[in-house]
Amino acid sequence: MTRFEVWAPYATTLQVAVGHGHGHGHGDGDEQELVRYSMRRAGRGRWEAEVPAAGHGSDYGFVLDGGDEVLPDPRSPWQPYGAHGISRVYEHDRFVWTDHRWRGRPLAGGVVYELHIGTFTPEGTFDSAIERLDHLVSLGIDMVEVMPVASFPGRQGWGYDGVHLWAPHEPYGGPDGLKRFVDAAHARGLAVVLDVVYNHLGPSGNRLKSFGPYFTSTYATPWGEAVNYDQEGADEVRAFVVDNALMWMRDFHIDGLRLDAVHAINDGQAVHILEHMEVAVDGLQTRLGRTLFLIAESGLNDPRLVTAREAGGYGLDAQWNDDFHHALHSALTGERQGYYCDFGSLETLAKSLTRVFVHDGTWSAYRERRHGRPVDLLTTPGYRFLGFLQNHDQVGNRAAGDRLSGTLGTGMLKVGAALVMTAPFTPMLFMGEEWGATTPFCYFTDHAEPELAQAIREGRRREFSSHEWPGEVPDPQAVDTFRRSVLDWAEPDKVQNRELLEWHRALISLRRAWPELTDPRLTEVSADYDEQGRWLVLRRGRLSVAANLGPTSVRLPIPGRLVLASNPGVRAGTTAPPAVTLPGASLAVVARDDAGTPK
Repeated sequence: MTRFEVWAPYATTLQVAVGHGHGHGHGDGDEQELVRYSMRRAGRGRWEAEVPAAGHGSDYGFVLDGGDEVLPDPRSPWQPYGAHGISRVYEHDRFVWTDHRWRGRPLAGGVVYELHIGTFTPEGTFDSAIERLDHLVSLGIDMVEVMPVASFPGRQGWGYDGVHLWAPHEPYGGPDGLKRFVDAAHARGLAVVLDVVYNHLGPSGNRLKSFGPYFTSTYATPWGEAVNYDQEGADEVRAFVVDNALMWMRDFHIDGLRLDAVHAINDGQAVHILEHMEVAVDGLQTRLGRTLFLIAESGLNDPRLVTAREAGGYGLDAQWNDDFHHALHSALTGERQGYYCDFGSLETLAKSLTRVFVHDGTWSAYRERRHGRPVDLLTTPGYRFLGFLQNHDQVGNRAAGDRLSGTLGTGMLKVGAALVMTAPFTPMLFMGEEWGATTPFCYFTDHAEPELAQAIREGRRREFSSHEWPGEVPDPQAVDTFRRSVLDWAEPDKVQNRELLEWHRALISLRRAWPELTDPRLTEVSADYDEQGRWLVLRRGRLSVAANLGPTSVRLPIPGRLVLASNPGVRAGTTAPPAVTLPGASLAVVARDDAGTPK
């Protein structure tokens, strides 16, 4: 017996079409015989029906107003035929979990690792990703952040054009595959963060409009129709999204969600959908007795996202800090195109390290207006902001998907990694960054519709021609663009890569050893710099992190003993006058003479 429910407020009649016997796992499910059962109204636009013969593995879909087309379930838990096919019944209770003692882990003090399931391994599945989790454990990672896995068109893609928000992508391994991955991560002490997209849905395979007012023309997003969070019918749409967030955490044991581009979520209600979601997640956390959290991606530079609800904020646990990335990237590379025109000086890098946002109400030349709002350093802990040197956007949204390993030498890569790991933020690495992967991470799609595929190609070329990016822009639809983006797991064993890998391990160990580096107080962070000399010193308690971003050696008056150095040529002396000598493109961590050993 299976109970089917769906929200379709504008329908006059509704049927559920059920296939008796298992589908074949290919095509769209239309080849099997589907028996239609009438559904009854259940109030507030909902319809329901019980079908005794349906159960786990039964294919099904909905028929609106007696039409010929069988549509997938808006809340489909399983899409075995892909984004364009019908749905399949999935019973969550059938999976046998082994993580009964797992209580999660807090974001504070953790190190995050972002990965894309399709390119993390050559096989591109949840199960093959499990085989590489021990690498992350040995590196010192605490949390794995997985790019979106909600069912999207085709086999390969980034996942941000998902159309079935409740169904894990079938080529990755479907719902059981995701559960095995999460269970295996928890067995190794790794929390799992899932990237989810609630600001838009993909254009291909999206049938939500057939059922109800899921979208509104009142607002617009850069990627498609805006989700209806505050117009007529919005209550059910909000429930659709909030219930989805709770489903990932409850049924798939996900520990945290990364909310994509929340600045593109338009909601004029008194209780914003983000606050609504945070309240619901807080309730689930209390009920489960397990740590859960929400991380926002936002371009607004608005600390209200992570300000407590009691203080008038949304109460989210953390947000990505793009300003820190831009400041560090441009300081290391010298790039000034696009949004990097606002960054590049050591002044902006020092400000991002000590005040979080570079744009905190200041003028942005890129936007030609003021931008952002200051962070309250007294009340906001630094771990509420994720700091990174690379991520899927900052690599994949470059024309060729090139990583910093193709631009910078090992010395500067080490400097960048160290500033990420010693900054007052929650550090995040992008897959392969830890060994200086040479494989690109390109933007790739797999749309079957020729018009859509061509529109994506042309849009990509237009975007980079306006930014004056040199070179050819890879075709997102070409299979080779995807294949070149797959990590090469032979690289970590190569001499040139092993040096960088060991450096990342040493940095993460340093964070574990010295409490200063996980101290949440932003008021305890200071920085000095010399624009001409191209050096910067970050001070955190007993530790000084001295970085030379220039080509020539510098001598800095920093007393203490050397704790960690990126280059054998680094020298620290305690004789008068005490100083640290840094060769070009190098970094040193120095402890005050009275520091003793870390406690």
